[in-house]
Amino acid sequence: MQPMKQTWMKTVPWVLLLLMLLSLDRMSAQPSPNVVLVYIDDLGYGELAAYGGRDIPTPHLDRLAKQGVCFSASYIPNPPCCPSRCSLMMGQYAQRFGKYGMSRGLPLPEDRPTLAQFLKHRGYVTGQIGKWDIGSKSQGPLQVGFTQVARTPPKKHYSKQALEAASKELRKQLIKRKGRSKYFCVNQAGETVWLTDYDGDMVVEFVDRNRERPFFLYWSPEAVHSFNTEVPRNLIDRTQATGKRRRLAGAIVSVDDQVGKLIEALNRHGLRENTLVIFSSDNGANSGEGGSSAPYAGGKGQGTQKEGWVRVPTIFSMPGVLPQGKAYHGLIANFDFYSTIASLVSDDIPAHCDGTDLFPFLQGREKGDAHEFLFWLNNQPDDAVRRHLVAVRWGDWRLYRKYQKDAWQLFNLRQDPREELDLISKHPTIANRMAARHQAWSKTLTPLGTIPRIQSERPIIPTGHGWVNSNEVRTD
Repeated sequence: MQPMKQTWMKTVPWVLLLLMLLSLDRMSAQPSPNVVLVYIDDLGYGELAAYGGRDIPTPHLDRLAKQGVCFSASYIPNPPCCPSRCSLMMGQYAQRFGKYGMSRGLPLPEDRPTLAQFLKHRGYVTGQIGKWDIGSKSQGPLQVGFTQVARTPPKKHYSKQALEAASKELRKQLIKRKGRSKYFCVNQAGETVWLTDYDGDMVVEFVDRNRERPFFLYWSPEAVHSFNTEVPRNLIDRTQATGKRRRLAGAIVSVDDQVGKLIEALNRHGLRENTLVIFSSDNGANSGEGGSSAPYAGGKGQGTQKEGWVRVPTIFSMPGVLPQGKAYHGLIANFDFYSTIASLVSDDIPAHCDGTDLFPFLQGREKGDAHEFLFWLNNQPDDAVRRHLVAVRWGDWRLYRKYQKDAWQLFNLRQDPREELDLISKHPTIANRMAARHQAWSKTLTPLGTIPRIQSERPIIPTGHGWVNSNEVRTD
């Protein structure tokens, strides 16, 4: 019996090794999660039904909210559009690389990976569709980690007769653009189509062509940025909005239609439960277009020191992984998207990231706010005066001022969402604590960056129809 026992003992390690290999094989057979990040331009906190909106039907976004988590305190730490997008793509406060205001053309830092580069290096197909407005004139999506980029379709040109027949308001806007449409483009068949619809078809095409590989898609439509004067009647008539808000409402309906196309494509390929869909906005509502930041005051244009400019709707949806029909009330920022995605697809978050993995909070494994404090310092000297902002968020409190020379103002957003009652004289200890934290954070930042002078004859995104791959374009 002894020889048999010795033989069995020698065999056991090989059996264990075989079982381990089979287990690893099963693990490797599990498909890597996909990520789709939809980043709308100027969508206000109060527009969607999931956030209290009542006059714009958005059934697909409603379904996305019911199949996911809505964030009630989601922030843009670097408004408006360009710095917001740079912060998103780098996963950190944009002030950490010298961007304290619009600073359009300031390069992204090259000593840390963009979100697209991080995912590309982990075997992901990385796709981009729509508006860019990130980095320098030589840093298009193809240069910073995206491998498949949708070409910019040619825009419709209004004839002299069409301009004369247009409304006075639309004619004025089109003349500034030399008759070139903002939201109508020409598809490959030569047909004039609504640009947001065209984008939605490209979203579906990207999912279809990459369904067998892990993918990351960043879709940032021009919608619903002004001007919305061109919005067709068939979209406007689907809403209950009134006044100048009707055109904006029609544009939001079109965005919702494309979200429906996305979800249908994911379902058709059996990818829905393995795909994290993130829906958010680059800054708050544009009051000039009738946008709503309700119940908060302010927004883009007028009121940029108020809450409505920096608090935005945000939805995370991944059925089977994240809770459904829930709300998360802790403080988050758009740079958390990078950290969350990094944690979802790998075991680490890059050291440069300011963000937090949100999944433990959404799944109930961690309690409280993802961030105790969030900070703002938009003080680029030559930026538009209206965009200057110094602010701190902590708990229910918001401390802010326009310029650093101004006196602080303190508001309790739970009791006073429209920031009408300054409480700094009643709560100086709270104000002093928040101001001290802002000062300490400010000392960790990089000085104001210099925008390089770059002459380039090549468009940042190639024009035409279809797609361009990174291996087809010079990236130097």
